[in-house]
Amino acid sequence: MLLTLGGVGSIFSQTQKEWRDSLSVLNRQIMSSEYSSDLYLRKAAVNLELQQWNYAIETYNDILKREPSNPAALFYRGYANGKLRRYELAANDYRSFLKVAPENIDGMLALAFIYIKQGKNKEAMDNYNRIIEIFPDHSVAYASRALLESEDGFLDAALMDWDKAIEYDSKNIDYIVSKADLLIRMNRKSDARRMLDEAVRKGAPRGQLQDMFNNTK
Repeated sequence: MLLTLGGVGSIFSQTQKEWRDSLSVLNRQIMSSEYSSDLYLRKAAVNLELQQWNYAIETYNDILKREPSNPAALFYRGYANGKLRRYELAANDYRSFLKVAPENIDGMLALAFIYIKQGKNKEAMDNYNRIIEIFPDHSVAYASRALLESEDGFLDAALMDWDKAIEYDSKNIDYIVSKADLLIRMNRKSDARRMLDEAVRKGAPRGQLQDMFNNTK
């Protein structure tokens, strides 16, 4: 199941003025038409692009009054609530979304992220474990779990997860640099330097990594 911002993905390059113009057009269409979830989702998507989080939430509320299980409205209302740091509301939205789409990886990752924001690391870890059980080759899930394991001090487990993330997305330079950073933290300096050299070979600017290289001496 692929979610989009109300079907407006083709105009992401618009300027702020163009977004506001689009919003005006959509508002007129909504006022002059019968209810259409597509129009409301498009309007809310523009609200999100303009960072009008409360307006987006109001529009998603309008949709959900008519369609309580609309997956896009639930997912993106959760996103907007998260932006406003209303983490419990965001978590509720994502949980409701996952009742509609129980194995949607975007929803599962989003809920885990909100759990971390709430300081509920155990719940987040449970979520990551479930994601990896369902999607055993998903690099983002391994990388996300590695970050949480590192934060909680489980460095060996984090290192294994960075290895998995890199295995499934070997071109991701951020993963390689993150693994190097963890190796520095584990005082495995020669291994960290090899990872940094690999990151440079794959296109990372050496100057941006110089402080990390210095820490491998």
